[in-house]
Parts: sequence; structure tokens; C-alpha cells
Amino acid sequence: MRTHQLVQSWLEKELGAGRLAVGDRLPGERTVAEQLGISRASAREGIRVLEAMGIVRAGVGSGPGAGTVITANPGAALGSALRLHMATSHLPVEDIVQTRLLLETWAAAHADGSSAAMAEAVNLLDSMDAAALDQKEFLRLDALFHVALAEAAGNVLIGAMMSSLRGSIEGYTLRLTRNLPDWEATSARLRAEHRSIHEAIRNDDGACAASLIARHIEGFYEEAGL
Repeated sequence: MRTHQLVQSWLEKELGAGRLAVGDRLPGERTVAEQLGISRASAREGIRVLEAMGIVRAGVGSGPGAGTVITANPGAALGSALRLHMATSHLPVEDIVQTRLLLETWAAAHADGSSAAMAEAVNLLDSMDAAALDQKEFLRLDALFHVALAEAAGNVLIGAMMSSLRGSIEGYTLRLTRNLPDWEATSARLRAEHRSIHEAIRNDDGACAASLIARHIEGFYEEAGL
């Protein structure tokens, strides 16, 4: 077993046993090394891998913010892995689209129209109405809107998965816009569809919201020739 896997396995056991929890500080590198029978350098390497995975956050200096703190940010690790796989073409765009349909139709059907995430979705819709918005910024806001809808469903894992997909969604939708015959017409249609989806969720019509978001996602990719 590699060093970072030893450290990860140790942390899983500590969390499972209740000896550590989110928000707690990890023991120092020396203590971790002694418990696992490895060198301090190896313990440091393992903790750095955990930090890259979004499981811990390293603080510097002294005081309340110092030390390595256990966090809860699964989207960070998932997002990094997905972006790398997209870059190496291990995850075809078609697979991402199908995954989006599965996640987002469920989320739209269960979204809480009164949630804080839906309030953020409205702010994003208003930002997308800005006249001087370029394609890249529009699609960034668009991806954030879809993440907000997923978070409004209240399922932490669904929200984290959509958050992790956000960078990938931004990247390939921007590439696909080159295939669109009329970006102005497409963006106007997307804005209108966003508002309709939001309205259905606000009216507590989950079935309608799920149907609308499915047509919304499929329509863009069909128009772009996918």
C-alpha cells in the first residue's frame, strides 16, 4: 500500500470510530508518522494528497487558523478528477450529457423552491440577462445555475457531483457554441427556458421542471450537432 493510501486509510478509521470529525485538526506529522510507522516525510506526503483531494485544509502560522483541518468538500476532488479525465478523452461528452440528464431531472423534480440555492439561482438568471455578456461568462453563469438547481434538491451527494461537473460543463459547452448557427438566438432561448424551469420549481411542479430541464439540456446539444 502506498504512503498516501496508508494515511487515507488511517483517517477513514479515525473518522469512522468518531475519534476525529469534520472541523477537527489532524495530529501533527510526527504523531501521524509514529502511529503508522512511517517517516515524517511520508506522513507529510500523505497529508498533502488528502489536501489535494479536498479532504483536509492546511493552515499556516500559529493561532486558531493554524494546523491541518478536516473539511467536507467532495466536489473539489471530484471536479479535479473529472477535468483530467475529460482532458484525456476518457469521459466522452455524450456520457457527461447522459449523467447530467440523470442527475438534473431528479434534482429538478425534488428541488425546494424556497431554498437558499434557488434564491442564488434567481441572482444568476438576472446576471445572465446582462446585455454585454460574452459567451464564456454566460456559460459560466449557466453552469452555476444548474449546480444551484441540483443543490436545491437537498441531496448533498447530488449537489457535490453537479458541482464537480461544473468545470467540465463550462469547457465543452463553450467548444460546442462554435457549431451554433446563431448564438444570440440560442442564448435568448436558453434564458427563457431557465426562467420556465425556475417557475415550475417555484410552483412546486417537479414533474414539469424535470421535463423542462431534460428538453433544455437535450435541445442545446442537438442544436450544436452532438
